[in-house]
Amino acid sequence: MSTRGFLLIVSSPSGAGKTTLTRRLLREHDTIDFSVSYTTRPQRPGERDGVDYHFIDNASFDRMVEDGEFAEWFVVHGNRYGTAKAPIEASLAAGRDMIFDVDFQGARALAGAWPADSLRVFILPPDLATLASRLRSRATDAADVIERRLRKAIEELGHFGEYDHLIVNAELEPAYQVLRAVYLTRRYGDVARPDVALPLPALAAARDANTASDPAAHARRLIATAG
Repeated sequence: MSTRGFLLIVSSPSGAGKTTLTRRLLREHDTIDFSVSYTTRPQRPGERDGVDYHFIDNASFDRMVEDGEFAEWFVVHGNRYGTAKAPIEASLAAGRDMIFDVDFQGARALAGAWPADSLRVFILPPDLATLASRLRSRATDAADVIERRLRKAIEELGHFGEYDHLIVNAELEPAYQVLRAVYLTRRYGDVARPDVALPLPALAAARDANTASDPAAHARRLIATAG
């Protein structure tokens, strides 16, 4: 195992399931830290400050930008989100991995800042109708916000080519098993090891089978359907 950790950067359009998948991976593997972003958006019911996000006001966010504390920050749906540099460097140096649940802009910025330490994964919905249904089933967003997210989803899909792995989330369990395989083979390699009690060759085969299924063709079909 490398003495340095890496960044597992996961993106998807809103409603494609990246948060569910990343939180499960984080829960089941104690080698991963979660990057808690800073945001100016209002806190939603059930969210915990410092756990889901660091919720701060615009003045505090401005101060962090001025002090150069963010590795990246962007405006998404009218709210600002930022990723602090210090926790990332601390995790990498300690040999721990860090998982990110970010949009394509955040993924691009993080991979640009840590190119040798980044692995990018994009989660695809099975179809646009399912994506729309998932968004509309949320009780936390107003109708105009949902429609804006649907429009944004098409733009986000157009960036699938910037990612190392694509995973279609038609069903949660198979999608999770592919994400898990991608993560574990990056951390431990593809070859069986006496010091790692994991079926690494089988995990590598699952990862490669996903690639061979050509999820990029699926992404292109989604974009064509939207057009």
